Amino acid sequence: MKTQHPIELPPLRRGLHDLTARIAAVVERSRPRVGLCHIFLQHTSASLLIQENADPRVLTDLEAWFSRMVPDGDPRYTHTEEGPDDMPSHLRAALTQPSLTVPISEGHLALGTWQAIYLFEHRTAPHRRRLIITLDAD
Repeated sequence: MKTQHPIELPPLRRGLHDLTARIAAVVERSRPRVGLCHIFLQHTSASLLIQENADPRVLTDLEAWFSRMVPDGDPRYTHTEEGPDDMPSHLRAALTQPSLTVPISEGHLALGTWQAIYLFEHRTAPHRRRLIITLDAD
């Protein structure tokens, strides 16, 4: 069984936003036994991560590191028409990824104990985002 499911996300501000429950619901509604769940983000200024979900300080430290490494408003950026956070958002997305693939086992996402799927919004103003979930499963 191969199926696709679009997901429209509400506008979200810069930071890491847990999407695990929303994606797991898509998987569980489709009732697969074993397979793959591919998640693709249709944007170039946000990204997807699998990261720890037990200690929120991990997310805080990730955002702080990206802020130091890819600061907003750097005068060396030439792509500035959409504001001081636009080019840094593209750089942050280039350092991360627009898609993830997670195994499906016994009808559920086979994430590790402390893992969650996050949208990493890189723009400071809230933006709507769209995901395409592709299930390839038995």
